[in-house]
Amino acid sequence: MSIARRAVPGDAGELIRLRTVMLDSLRGAPHPDTGWQPAAAASLRDRLADPSGGLAAFVVERPGGGLAACAVGTIERRLGGPDDPEGSVGYVFSVATDEAMRRRGYSRACMEGLLGWFREHGVRRVDLRASEHGEPLYASLGFVRTPDPAMRLSW
Repeated sequence: MSIARRAVPGDAGELIRLRTVMLDSLRGAPHPDTGWQPAAAASLRDRLADPSGGLAAFVVERPGGGLAACAVGTIERRLGGPDDPEGSVGYVFSVATDEAMRRRGYSRACMEGLLGWFREHGVRRVDLRASEHGEPLYASLGFVRTPDPAMRLSW
């Protein structure tokens, strides 16, 4: 089993590269617009440097340099309710593995690290959106489908 580590600000560029791998995989083809990447890397670098921030990433290093896989998540503070009086909700996004590095347990190691971070911060509920390829991993970690429909408004 591979060992995942907590990402540091210097990993931001590689984390954005892996996010692009994930987005292109979901889309089925590379997106022609890569202009978002520098700003996203700068923002992520700042968020990873903030020790009190509600964002963490866990990564597995690629043999020969760079990152092989990652899982990134945030903690949101919402209004509490019966199942979660404090209103701390985790959200997982950008779980990605380089194509050549898949089927080695890297995403699992990253997810286990991220789930441990959520537990350490008192998070009692973690949400994510699963692709068809990712669903077996998430189910094996205890995630279940929910009846909640998702809606979105974009400006």
